Amino acid sequence: MRTRHLAALPAAVAAALLLAACGGGDPEGSGDATEGGVDLVQAGTLTVCTNPPFEPFEFEEDGTVVGLDMDIVGEVAKDLGVTLTPRVSPFEGIQSGADLNSGNCDVVASGITITDERKAKFDFSEPYFDADQGLLVPEGSDLSTVEDLEGKQIAVQQATTGEAWVTDNELTPIQFQDLGLQIQALKTGQVDAAVNDIAVLGPFVSEGLEVAATFPTGEQYGIGVKKGNTALLDAVNATLDRIREDGTYDAIYTDRIGVAPSGDASASADS
Repeated sequence: MRTRHLAALPAAVAAALLLAACGGGDPEGSGDATEGGVDLVQAGTLTVCTNPPFEPFEFEEDGTVVGLDMDIVGEVAKDLGVTLTPRVSPFEGIQSGADLNSGNCDVVASGITITDERKAKFDFSEPYFDADQGLLVPEGSDLSTVEDLEGKQIAVQQATTGEAWVTDNELTPIQFQDLGLQIQALKTGQVDAAVNDIAVLGPFVSEGLEVAATFPTGEQYGIGVKKGNTALLDAVNATLDRIREDGTYDAIYTDRIGVAPSGDASASADS
């Protein structure tokens, strides 16, 4: 996403960082802090753990990890006055909090649905995206409902809410480590269908596959930081507030999703 460079910190970010310098921050931080008092695992860079391919949120393009999540976390890095360094990691380490607790990265951003279980492991930002589950099937398939899926093998991404949705509906999940492996299994006939967040299924509808159904879940994505790292969490939320207000979020969303946002998490801070 091509966005403007900021000449100075926005007022909301400056205020959040000033408060952080007066008593926030990660009590186990590395000491590599920004001028505003945000501790980073590596000085001068905001390291984000992510798990591509999960287009349009994170995917590789010309050897670089890009996508909607990287655009948003990139805005956080700009506001902090540092560069952004994506670090590819298995989703299990991301959603379990292990990457944050081990110091592998400062933040996790990988289409992570906010859940109570994950809240117990790390702290979430305000939600920034609404995400329902979608059903991907071969073109011409007659599978479109929960009842249709009974007795079928359904590809899911390991440790995701899509897997939880399939399990909760007493269906048969077949685990894969990432979205790309899910899609490959569906294309080769190893499974009958695939379930994942609806927003990431669009790129595959021209590859002999189709989205047969959307299952509303009320899920929302958030950016994760290590528990207790209030300085960084405040900075992330300040950036989210800023990009909602100045139009940057709408531009990122439209560029990556293909339509303008409407009534989604860009206007809501409830999780």
